[in-house]
Amino acid sequence: MSLDEGVIVKADYPLLGVLAREPMSGYGLSRWLENEGQFLGRKPSMTPIYRALADLADRGWIEATTVHSATGPDAKLYRLTSDGRAALVAWAHEPFTPADRPMAPDFIVRLNFAGQLGPDVALRLVETELDFRIAQRAAEEGPHQSSPQDPIPEISPAWLARLGFISHSRGWQSTSLYIGWLEALKAELAYILAQEHYPVAERPRPEGAIR
Repeated sequence: MSLDEGVIVKADYPLLGVLAREPMSGYGLSRWLENEGQFLGRKPSMTPIYRALADLADRGWIEATTVHSATGPDAKLYRLTSDGRAALVAWAHEPFTPADRPMAPDFIVRLNFAGQLGPDVALRLVETELDFRIAQRAAEEGPHQSSPQDPIPEISPAWLARLGFISHSRGWQSTSLYIGWLEALKAELAYILAQEHYPVAERPRPEGAIR
């Protein structure tokens, strides 16, 4: 991520989503990514975290207060502003486009930080991901392995074909399990919405709309 003048920087909505839960220092964000956020496909590196925080502050989406410590160095505590809160809600309701690769971190990141606004938001995301994966599965043609024209003597073409089938089988079964998990999650979220009284996340309104 670059903050050079003239470069458009993609907003770091996941960090915004973490700060929506509670104010944190840069070190606290790093620790969160290392522990609770370890399955979100992101390394808890301090340099990109501080760059992202600087960008969010430049946008007016977060603000920092200095917390004095009697035992160590002072720390900056970052929290959302009202504009940051509005930006997070708007992002949560944006259309989600699944990644081509099944189980890429895009979906689980969006589910964690957009879905935290309510089971209705989470359900829309799950339905989008599930529909995409089912269509993707239907379009698959099965295992394909090109025939080697001149392999080295140590490679058996028959074994190479078998190995390709084994690799494809792994991916097929993993995706099948993933689709099954999405179907179960969809049913669970639909049940939660039908049986329990959760506040439904308010969609962002156009500027000037009557509230």
